[in-house]
Amino acid sequence: MERAFEMRRLAVERGDQAYGAVIVKDTRIVGEGVSAVVTGNDPTAHAEIQAIRDAARRLGSRDLTGCEMYGTSRACTMCEAAAYWARVARLYYGTTIVDAGAPQPR
Repeated sequence: MERAFEMRRLAVERGDQAYGAVIVKDTRIVGEGVSAVVTGNDPTAHAEIQAIRDAARRLGSRDLTGCEMYGTSRACTMCEAAAYWARVARLYYGTTIVDAGAPQPR
C-alpha cells in the first residue's frame, strides 16, 4: 500500500489527480499506475487501469490470476470491472487497507 501512495504523490507532482495503484503477485509488485487522466487527456487512464496495463505487459498476459490490487481509494465501476476481467483476485484500498473483496462484473 505504501507504494500505491508513492504513486499517488507522483501523480500529483505531475499535475494529475491524486490516485495511485499497484498490482501485487506473490508479495512482489508486478504493476504500477499513476493517474494520467489530466496529463494524458485520457478519461480512462485511471491509476488502477494503468496498473493493470503495466502488470499485463510485465507478466506477458492479460490474465492476472493470483494478483491483488492496492489503490489509494476505492476503485470506480470502470476500474473494478477491468480488474474483474483481468481476473484480479482481490481489491484493497485506503490508508487502513480496506478489503473490498473480489472484483465484481458490472
